[in-house]
Amino acid sequence: MSVTVSVQEFLRRSNVAYSVFPHPAAYTAAEEASVTHTSGWRWAKSVVCFADGDPVQAVVPAHYVVNLDRLAMIARAHSVRLAHEHELQWLYPDCEAGAMPPLGPLYHQRIYLDSSLALEPTIAFNGGTHKDAIRMRMDDFIAIAHPICGRFGEPGV
Repeated sequence: MSVTVSVQEFLRRSNVAYSVFPHPAAYTAAEEASVTHTSGWRWAKSVVCFADGDPVQAVVPAHYVVNLDRLAMIARAHSVRLAHEHELQWLYPDCEAGAMPPLGPLYHQRIYLDSSLALEPTIAFNGGTHKDAIRMRMDDFIAIAHPICGRFGEPGV
């Protein structure tokens, strides 16, 4: 399987430079960064949450976790919770579970980008599968995803 058709079409229409590259199957952000020879600081991990009932993506470096209280403050939400796996199936029907790209406009979702990741010149992320990744310049990602930047990620344990 390659990058999903909807992701390909979204990126084509966005008119930004990017590269798609296959890699051995990997199922965690740390594994994906490793098999793609990408620094964990540059692997954009999408963590799907619900902020006051609306789906959002919190995007952090591979080795970070999302501090839900900080995200709630940035999102100006009363409550933020992690999405359940069964919810991912209907939110991202064309993606393998856990391999959704951080392309909020494609899925009609707001994107929150951790400021530590925003400092990187390039990022890589899932293309909808556990065997394909996308790499692009951070400036281009910001131009097409329109993220809200803030400090809500912290190193995982």
